[in-house]
Amino acid sequence: MNRILRLCGGAISVLAASLFIGQQPAQAADVGTGKSFKGPIGLQLYSLRGDFTKNVPATLEKVKALGFKDVELAGTYGLSPEKFKEMLDQNGLKPISGHFAFDSYQTNLANVVKEAKALGLKYAGCAWITHNGDFTEKDCRKAIEVFNAAGAELAKNGIKFFYHTHGYEFQRFGDGTLFDLLMKETERKNVNFEMDVFWIIHPGQNPVALLEKYGNRFKLMHVKDMKKGTKTGLLTGKSDVTNDVPLGTGQIDYPAILKAAKKAGIQYYFIEDESPTSVEQIPVTLKYLENVKF
Repeated sequence: MNRILRLCGGAISVLAASLFIGQQPAQAADVGTGKSFKGPIGLQLYSLRGDFTKNVPATLEKVKALGFKDVELAGTYGLSPEKFKEMLDQNGLKPISGHFAFDSYQTNLANVVKEAKALGLKYAGCAWITHNGDFTEKDCRKAIEVFNAAGAELAKNGIKFFYHTHGYEFQRFGDGTLFDLLMKETERKNVNFEMDVFWIIHPGQNPVALLEKYGNRFKLMHVKDMKKGTKTGLLTGKSDVTNDVPLGTGQIDYPAILKAAKKAGIQYYFIEDESPTSVEQIPVTLKYLENVKF
């Protein structure tokens, strides 16, 4: 009898447990993701550069509190790569990619590789090609040479190289632009690209058309919106930081862009908000991404 009761009790316990499990809420979606936008969405830490210069540990805690898991780096704020990586780990933050100066790729590539490995990066990139005045064919061909060399060396170490668009590359050249030349002459297998949507709209280009044209050459994307009324069609690569506004409040058609980005196979998205009110704006952008439909 006792054995029967034990068996029945065990069965009831299993049934109760299964019912309890069935009543558990579904696992919460990652921050910034929803029914349409699946991410993954990370933060370019440059967005909080002012805070980082004052207090690195507290700022990393702030990034964690915002709900981010992935981050993109733009320097280590006076700390060694090893120490910065340790602090990222302590906050559950995974460094996916990082930006390094063009001149570092040109004159000290070995050190870029060393730092990227110490930080555990999947991608190491460049966000500005050194040039004076207008970006020229000569500047572009120099960048092609540097990027191909960087891409090959980083690939040997299991890291992917990328170039982050900045607007000035769309100077006319032949039947297209210098950006087209950059795409054509860089090695497809070793040189990837990060589309910064703001810096595609600023020079008057169409992000959807570029995603359709170049497909998976774009592996990463910076999402930021542009204040309504901001002038476009400029090739300066420069704009007042107050022109950065939360997604959904500016003049950029993000549903169409995010749909095209998904089709193109963008692997990682990063919020980069350069405005002085980025701390207040980032949660608004996250909420937009959680509810956007496309």
